[in-house]
Amino acid sequence: MTQLTLAFGGIHFARLEYSPRLQRVLKYLTDKKPHSTRDIVREANVCAVNSCIDELRQNGFNIKCARKGNVWRYQLL
Repeated sequence: MTQLTLAFGGIHFARLEYSPRLQRVLKYLTDKKPHSTRDIVREANVCAVNSCIDELRQNGFNIKCARKGNVWRYQLL
């Protein structure tokens, strides 16, 4: 079961060590290249990519988000 933490005044988020969902997203981003929301959905088998990214940030990872037209891209820094 995923353990959740509540940041004071923030969101509930899963801890990386207990979340296969976040582990899949992080593994996909480890090449440190920009990836679209669609790519992450397909390759990491997740929904709500923006929430996954925010949860990874809450776990201490620096992830850049950039928009070009209608496409959002996420990149692990």
